[in-house]
Amino acid sequence: MKLRDYQEYAVKSIFDYFISYSGNPLVVMPTGTGKSLVIAGFCKEALHNYPNTKIMLLTHVKELIQQNYEKLLAIWPTAPVGIYSAGLHQRDTFNPITFGGVASVVKEDLKLFGYVDILLIDEAHLVSPREETMYVKLINDLKKINPYLKVIGLTATDYRQGHGKLTNEGHIFTDVAVDMSKKDSFNWFIQEGYLVPLIPKKPMLEVDTSKIKIRGGEFVDKDAQEAIDKNEITYQACAELVQYATAQNRRSWLVFSTGVDHAIHIYEMLQGMDISVTYVHSKMPEKERDNNIADFKAGKYTAMVNNGILTTGFDCPQIDLIAMLRLTMSASLWVQMLGRGTRPCYEVGYPLTTKEERLASIATSQKQNCLVLDFAGNTRRLGPINDPVIPQPRSKGKGDAPVKICDACMCYNPAGVRFCEQCGTEFPRFYKVKATASTNELIAASSDMTVSDVFSVDRVVYKKHISKNTEIPSLKVTYSCGLRLFTEFVCIEHSGFPSKKARDWWRYAANDNWTPNTVDEAILNIDILRKPKRIRVWLNKEHPEILNHEYQ
Repeated sequence: MKLRDYQEYAVKSIFDYFISYSGNPLVVMPTGTGKSLVIAGFCKEALHNYPNTKIMLLTHVKELIQQNYEKLLAIWPTAPVGIYSAGLHQRDTFNPITFGGVASVVKEDLKLFGYVDILLIDEAHLVSPREETMYVKLINDLKKINPYLKVIGLTATDYRQGHGKLTNEGHIFTDVAVDMSKKDSFNWFIQEGYLVPLIPKKPMLEVDTSKIKIRGGEFVDKDAQEAIDKNEITYQACAELVQYATAQNRRSWLVFSTGVDHAIHIYEMLQGMDISVTYVHSKMPEKERDNNIADFKAGKYTAMVNNGILTTGFDCPQIDLIAMLRLTMSASLWVQMLGRGTRPCYEVGYPLTTKEERLASIATSQKQNCLVLDFAGNTRRLGPINDPVIPQPRSKGKGDAPVKICDACMCYNPAGVRFCEQCGTEFPRFYKVKATASTNELIAASSDMTVSDVFSVDRVVYKKHISKNTEIPSLKVTYSCGLRLFTEFVCIEHSGFPSKKARDWWRYAANDNWTPNTVDEAILNIDILRKPKRIRVWLNKEHPEILNHEYQ
């Protein structure tokens, strides 16, 4: 396995940081972009350049320990690495590299691990600056053995509710070595085919949170559960979830609940609607939880309801629908939960070495995007995944920004757009912005970002079209996709590049090298064209543009 170019850049950024600075840096990368591989690449390069270095990687769940361990061996099969984790039933201490669980390591005599030079922390947003926490205690004890210990954090969210940025004064981390989570960087990952977009639909139901108490910058658990765990709310949310999922042929649903009882009630409600569903929560036996997760990832269930388990460290690329019934004021938690849906589920048979190959693989796969139904109103409080409302120290984290809601497809859009970024529908000239909806876009669009979606084609109509300006005929092709119509013009009788593009279009559609010389000749030979099964459409343009075709 080889690192991607941006992963190599992240590794290089860590080494470059220590050339000029002596603090504890952060590496910030969106969920699904391969922090595990950056960890592996860093460990390999560090040991090759400095053979006597002792590295410890810690995180909070056994699944992440195992995942990081396997990625290191994929990059470096002979890596001198061991695991120290009660959950994985392994207690290796003498290797130059130790991957462990913080709860397991903090209980031990740290002299067992020797002189640790570098401590890597995965999911670094979980590190609190408070002296009594596990990470702070562990770091202080490690520094008693090695006062020159360096701490490197990796996270998708470099902020923490109630504390603000992880690099604020008093925190473990001092600087950001590289940040790939900002709007333009995040959108680049989508454009390059490394992530897929989130599609934010506005559900009919949204829970009223106005009377729920807030303590420490977060909803009080008891009040939140009382507000949302009601039969009528659960039924309406589940019914709407099933309706959207069925209409859009969503195959793998992840549902976030507000509490353990709430998770069970959602599970029972979906079961009653004949949905193949399982659930996990923090109070169930570990073996049962692991089995349910494994069965869901294997495709034995359509839906999985969870509470407090799958917010981080859960790698399941096939998830194409997130139903949010968990209330939160934490931007970090919100971004982490949304990140469960941004991983691509590549179609096999593509090398994935180029942007074109990755996008083609996504276009022909069962997952082109992830639908998000936010019944909890988190989007209007916390903002999009790539541009969230960053919490401030001792702040309740509230933020407001106007949005537009498309009447045609019920998707959220930034206030400044003229056309819906999801379906291309033009907003009325004097559209009244819904300021109370706040930042209800799940992916904030950069000005040059292509927003596209894939549509199944029901039928195709071919007609001769005469331009009013040039009077040169072209072949007008109209695709009927459910209630949507998309049109493209094949300029057979034009000159220059339009002519070349038209002939290339015909050869691909006909799967033949012969091309017509006139539009009339094309219409006489329409029967030799294959019918497209699906088309990908660039939606956020004045006139939606068809980007590619998938033929039967």
